[in-house]
Amino acid sequence: MARKRISDTRSGVMDNLAALIEPTIPALRRYAWALLRDHDAADDLVQDTLEHAIRRWNLRRQDGDVRSWLFSIEHNLFVSAKRRWARRGIQVGLDEARAVPGSASPEQQTGIGDLLAGLDSLPAEQRGAILLVGVEGLSYAQAAQVLGVPVGTLMSRLSRGRERLQAYLETGQMPRLRRVK
Repeated sequence: MARKRISDTRSGVMDNLAALIEPTIPALRRYAWALLRDHDAADDLVQDTLEHAIRRWNLRRQDGDVRSWLFSIEHNLFVSAKRRWARRGIQVGLDEARAVPGSASPEQQTGIGDLLAGLDSLPAEQRGAILLVGVEGLSYAQAAQVLGVPVGTLMSRLSRGRERLQAYLETGQMPRLRRVK
């Protein structure tokens, strides 16, 4: 009888966990793909994120936003992996890096390619801010929490990133940094 209650309790927790996590998976995949530009690596990052979240489910703040918590885990796993790649080195073919999903027209493909190239040329801090706020729709507070920075810092990164991206889309070149003496 006790085994049945334990089994029922675990089943209820897993159902609750699945109900909270499942709706965020598409957004986690989009963010992972935007960071990595590789479907297989993005799926691996999402898988690692979900495994990490399930293992540490009891450590999360009960009153916290599950979506922000999952993005924080994914972002931190990405940063850790990026550091590992920097030590080891990573090679990606140009065709794989520029592959754009979907069946867009040639004009749309060019525009999407320009946007992706502009995003790629942004510093990682600005790119992360733009993707979390602009693409995933997180609030400034949620995105700041995911990135582990104050809200003012996030807003500054977002503003500079938008300006640089706009300049890139207009001219095809990233603006050079000014020298301040």
